[in-house]
Amino acid sequence: MVLRPPRRWIYVISPLLTLLMGYYLFYGPTSRRSGDNILSNLPPQQAQSRPSDCPRLPGLEDIQVVLKTGATESLDKVTAHFNTTLRCIPHYVVFSDLEEDVSGIHFHDVLRGVSEDVRNYNQDFEIYDVIREYGREEAFKLLHGSDPTEDDPNGALGQQTNPGWRLDKWKFLQMIHESLAIRDDAKWYIFMETDTYIVWSNLLTWLEKFDHTKPYYLGGQMQIADIVFAYGGSGIILSQVGMRQVADHHAAHLMEWDEFTAQQWAGDCVLGKVAQDAGVTLRWAWPMLQFFTPWDVNYQVPLYGGKSPWCFPSVSFHHMKPDDIQKMVAFEEQWSQKHNETTIMLYSDVFRNLIQPNINTVHENWDNLAGDDSGKVKNLAECKARCLDDTECLQYAYESKKCRTSKVVQLGGSKSGVTSGWHPERVNAVLGELGSCEDVDWIAP
Repeated sequence: MVLRPPRRWIYVISPLLTLLMGYYLFYGPTSRRSGDNILSNLPPQQAQSRPSDCPRLPGLEDIQVVLKTGATESLDKVTAHFNTTLRCIPHYVVFSDLEEDVSGIHFHDVLRGVSEDVRNYNQDFEIYDVIREYGREEAFKLLHGSDPTEDDPNGALGQQTNPGWRLDKWKFLQMIHESLAIRDDAKWYIFMETDTYIVWSNLLTWLEKFDHTKPYYLGGQMQIADIVFAYGGSGIILSQVGMRQVADHHAAHLMEWDEFTAQQWAGDCVLGKVAQDAGVTLRWAWPMLQFFTPWDVNYQVPLYGGKSPWCFPSVSFHHMKPDDIQKMVAFEEQWSQKHNETTIMLYSDVFRNLIQPNINTVHENWDNLAGDDSGKVKNLAECKARCLDDTECLQYAYESKKCRTSKVVQLGGSKSGVTSGWHPERVNAVLGELGSCEDVDWIAP
């Protein structure tokens, strides 16, 4: 049975507002036409020097990594990558909505190539004007106040109340063109967010199975209305041929895609629609590309298409904070010391090393994400007992006389007022049924 990919819900946009916006934006005296300049004339980029202790991974020179950020996003989330995930990457570029240098790395304003008419007649660009006039600090304060650690939650509908997030959707198509301008000979282009973590060795081994001379578009499948697209937070992968087809199709229909982008709220969805119309079909890449952190992943229960992550190589995680990134880097270093270069790190390996050792005791002020409501209870002991009464229950969480249970094992994270527990013996039994993965599962061409 083929299951539909996860669905984001969208708001109904007022037809009147859409009509007015379309009139001013696309039928003004100088509306944007096919063939208009969409590049900011970025020069080709030279490879970054790599530390001598970096592993020599086959295929690393063949990829161009693109990190997307914005001036309204905490700098800590960006700089966390420079000495971790990007440290050994020879070809990467940072695209933002503000031209600046941070920690010796140049951030390119990828929106400079957007038509002036689009910027003038679309409210999404009001924050862009603030950023360019007042800079990062003032724009950040405008959105987040005085707390530099504050960040808007990214839920099923994204961050639609965040002007920086609404501006973000305009970056995706521009990044396609600018990435090709910076480097036109890469075999693969890897797009990542500041909260994306990629296991490069696994990614490169996986890409060896694909022909880069064909139009490939790989990503964790997501859906808005009838558009299925690669979810940006999990990482988006395009072959060089796929990039060129998307870029050419967009360039030939600029006005139409400007109008479409203005009506959408997610840039990865916009890119997915352009790719679809350009004949670059999405190759579903879940569970190799994940939507969550290692602590929140459902490792063992089959989901879309009857797949579970267990025996698949771990390639990406999402919603990763700087501390999460540091933990994964440390784990990868330990892993590489214990295994040879040809050993593939599976999601089951991540679970056994990062999750399983931490579920043997009760954790206070911790939410393990147990999601089944088991009703009201008097105390933690009663909540634990309810879980034990269900032979398939593996974990429980108690909060304010409410009990939640789950048949899925997740570690979760800190949360005040919640106490979480697991049943290790039951977990061990489930792991025994899952096995040791003698064969590696791959998502193949």
